[in-house]
Amino acid sequence: MTMAQDSEAEATESRRGWMGLLARAAPEALAARVEALDPPLPEAEWLRVPQTGGVMVRGQMGGTGAPFNLGEMTVTRCALRLTDGTVGHAYVQGRDRAHARTAALVDALMQGERAAELRSAVLDPLDAAETAAHRDRAAKAAATRVDFFTMARGED
Repeated sequence: MTMAQDSEAEATESRRGWMGLLARAAPEALAARVEALDPPLPEAEWLRVPQTGGVMVRGQMGGTGAPFNLGEMTVTRCALRLTDGTVGHAYVQGRDRAHARTAALVDALMQGERAAELRSAVLDPLDAAETAAHRDRAAKAAATRVDFFTMARGED
């Protein structure tokens, strides 16, 4: 792999990370973080207005079994272009069109000169909140853990 391919793969992985974080973020938390930005987010033209549809979710027993269709999930997607030509995409669970639009705007801006600002003002706090929620959920699950053991009887 050349250095250019390494750099491109790293950029793709980084973008995948922030797009996933934006999709999983609570819509209210994302909107509050974005509304607090100064200057505010720029206007954009729609390439694909927010559309709601269904996607098939696949499952796999134990992570190693044969894949199977688990069921459908509602998803809203959109694509937009900033005035400088940068394109942003978003896919979010549910029917929240505003969430999809905000996520697409942040995706587009993360590809430009405001990336560092957005990372510190939007992405890092959302990531910290997600990590705290995972930690809290793990602590609640650990509190309900039951250890079963077998006691071997000795011979008399």
